[in-house]
Amino acid sequence: MLHTATAESVLAAARRGGADFAELYVERWRRRTLRTIDGEVEEAVSAIEQGAGLRLFFGTDVVYAYTNDLGDEALNELTQTLVRLRGARGAVDAGGAGGLDLRRRAAAGVHAPSVAFESLPKAWRLDRLRELDAGARVDASIRQVEGRLLEWEQDVTVVNSEGTWVDDRRVRTRCAAVVIASDGDQTQTGHFGPGLSVGLELFERFAPAAIGERAARQALVNLRARPAPAGTMPVVLGNGFGGVIFHEALGHLVETTSVARRASVLTDKLGEQIASPQVTYVDDGTTPHGWGSSEFDDEGMATERTVLIDRGVLTSYMVDRWGSLKTGYARTGSGRRENYTFAPTSRMRNTFILPGDVEEPAELFAGIELGLYAKALGGGQVRPGSGEYNFAVQEGYLIRDGEVAEPVRGAMLVGKGPETIKLVDAVARDLTTEPGMCGSMSGSIPAEVGQPHVRVTQIVVGGEA
Repeated sequence: MLHTATAESVLAAARRGGADFAELYVERWRRRTLRTIDGEVEEAVSAIEQGAGLRLFFGTDVVYAYTNDLGDEALNELTQTLVRLRGARGAVDAGGAGGLDLRRRAAAGVHAPSVAFESLPKAWRLDRLRELDAGARVDASIRQVEGRLLEWEQDVTVVNSEGTWVDDRRVRTRCAAVVIASDGDQTQTGHFGPGLSVGLELFERFAPAAIGERAARQALVNLRARPAPAGTMPVVLGNGFGGVIFHEALGHLVETTSVARRASVLTDKLGEQIASPQVTYVDDGTTPHGWGSSEFDDEGMATERTVLIDRGVLTSYMVDRWGSLKTGYARTGSGRRENYTFAPTSRMRNTFILPGDVEEPAELFAGIELGLYAKALGGGQVRPGSGEYNFAVQEGYLIRDGEVAEPVRGAMLVGKGPETIKLVDAVARDLTTEPGMCGSMSGSIPAEVGQPHVRVTQIVVGGEA
């Protein structure tokens, strides 16, 4: 995608123009989407996108611009424009390499797919979504089944004026079912959408019919559920996507995107007990085939496993290059961006609570006279900085006298992430993770969330009853 001479010319010109550091990011992205409604094709899209972004540092001041023209003339013009925009010294000489020693590294293929997209015909994909549809038809109340298949191939090159040159290839696949059930009086939905950094072998791990059935059964549970009660009560959060509360209401607070601006309530809290001793919280960009994994981040640094909270003590932030310059903390390979039109910022990758010491999830319900089992969570809102949140419970049940009882709908969890994490008093061993898309300053990126079943002594529950 990028010629060595072009990269050397651009970076050297930026340095001669006064930049302390220059970084060129180039990507080529191909995405395919197949969507069916009741087994019939509703949408089939294939798109290719490519472009480059140039970031220049002048101390801790940063300027960024991008183009979809990868030619020498366009990239050198981009360099001159940024330098002049910053008001750096004089005209920019775009000629010559300036003595850069570029050391090229390529991804080792840790997350490489075993079933390539091009190895199977389009009709094979449609057959899988029709299997999903058939699997969802578990009851006469099922009114509509939507199947979605996303295929993602992204080739990334990052070159900078420190001599870094990395090439990374990212392949991701996700299949989702959205099921609508109705009894004539009301309508409810169910959703399930596994995804990994793999190729079409995703269907070897998640059978299409099972994806459809899981979404359908959630819709049917909600169809027979009664309105949820309101009040402050003990809550058991389900494993997997239950971790979205701590992703949104805690994880974002330990990114230097907010910490460096002193916009987080967890700024300057390293070494302090900020959570229950039951909680060890990790962000891992190296998880084999994790939805948010890559071998290098979008700043060209090898990704790593970062322990953010160790038995309740805040031990690290997630740190990108700019955040490191502002705070002095070491980078953690957390610089991420949606695409070349965004400059990178510190972002989560695969973030989860580690397994605890409770052998069986059923033990978490013991001793609860009245509480809520939030088996699956849906969307919500979070206030940046404070971690105040509200999240809808997508599938919930009352807990009565230590047992999971009748299903309820319309429950909303309300609280503050830094307070909720202190109220975790038990963690099971059944860690699972699920994929999602996380939005922040550098766009929407794939991020995996997860946890075992977790018990919180009290959360405010908003309900319909």
